[in-house]
Amino acid sequence: MRNFFILFSNIAAGNIRTMLGLFFIFRLLLAKKPAKNRIIAAAAGATVISVVQSIAGVSEFFRIAAEAAWIAVCAGCFRGTEVRISLFIGIFFEIAVSFWQFLISAWLGVLFHSAGFLDFSTRNGQISVWLLYTLLLAVFLYSWNRPNLTSKEAFRLVSVLAVTGFVAVITLSQQTILIIADDTLEMWRILSVILMMSVLVFYINRQYEVEKELARLKSEQTELLERDYTTLNHAYGINAKLFHDFHNHIGVLHQLLSSKKIEEALQYIEELQAPIQEITDTRWTGDETIDYLINSKAAVAKEHAVQYQIQVEFPSRTNLKRADLCAILGNLLDNALEAAQQIPEQEERFVRLTIRRINQMLVIKVENSFQCLPVKRDGSLKTSKEDNGLHGWGLKSAQTAAEKYDGILQTSYTNHTFQTVVTLSYQGISIP
Repeated sequence: MRNFFILFSNIAAGNIRTMLGLFFIFRLLLAKKPAKNRIIAAAAGATVISVVQSIAGVSEFFRIAAEAAWIAVCAGCFRGTEVRISLFIGIFFEIAVSFWQFLISAWLGVLFHSAGFLDFSTRNGQISVWLLYTLLLAVFLYSWNRPNLTSKEAFRLVSVLAVTGFVAVITLSQQTILIIADDTLEMWRILSVILMMSVLVFYINRQYEVEKELARLKSEQTELLERDYTTLNHAYGINAKLFHDFHNHIGVLHQLLSSKKIEEALQYIEELQAPIQEITDTRWTGDETIDYLINSKAAVAKEHAVQYQIQVEFPSRTNLKRADLCAILGNLLDNALEAAQQIPEQEERFVRLTIRRINQMLVIKVENSFQCLPVKRDGSLKTSKEDNGLHGWGLKSAQTAAEKYDGILQTSYTNHTFQTVVTLSYQGISIP
């Protein structure tokens, strides 16, 4: 009966460690939580590891290594996180749990003058085990209830825990109540220093990744601005030419109308309008730049036989900057048009743009048909283009712009429709 209870306790503890490890990986790497069926699969693997450890009597090192590898595999398979960084987090998470298990057991032993707390097969040992997991669940609930916890706040919290552990193990070596082998204390002292360094290394690595991504986004944004500038300059050139030749056109029209050649005059006017029909005068938002962007994408859709549907309800006088809105709309519509164009059947190509305001929230939804399923790598969607040097950053650029307004970007897809939804919080601006 006692052995069965210990086995059950080990299985439960292993499942909690695995679930918490996955949660912290998804939270630190900003990946979405997996579906329920995959959580069950992760729990099944953790159960197997715990059973093997209990029955075969393998070392604690085996358990730490096996669970860390399993956590990294689950994170990579379920949400496409990078296996290398997931394994890094998994290993140090497992070491940190074992470290704090030792500290809690040892200090309980010192407090109650009993070495039984260090023996996890005893009642006192199990008390120390589940005291730790109660604290871990408290940390989990704290993180869960603070979805907007910033990276700096998380780094500060983890750093405090790492330094506290280092101080606790140093202090533990000075007490004389509980006899602990010097080799054991030395091992945990070294690991406590390694844990502190791992926190610092991870934070520096994430900062480097953010800076590298920002550099790439700036490069990609420069390309987008250059492309749109070329298009706009071309449109202005057409208009300038029309104005330059205006007196000639007036003369021709006057001659045709004087000769009562009405049909020919109308045909001549239509020919004059043809160069600028690509960019209509339709007003969607009231902002000329954003309206130009939406209308220019409509021209692209018409050129490639893509059905382009627009529904816009746009607030006036807000703190939303046109550059950020253009970055969001431009990237989403470019991705949508690119995907729709790949469908061989023209009647199945479509792009739908919907913009709605809900209280102080602006919702931008872009839907499109697609031919091939999106490719995910490292937790994010990747371009299917072969020349992807500056491609594949569209959604990241849009997400970066959305985050300036406490917004989020979410994607989903069915068998025939891909959908991207961006929500932005805005404030009204009064004009004196």
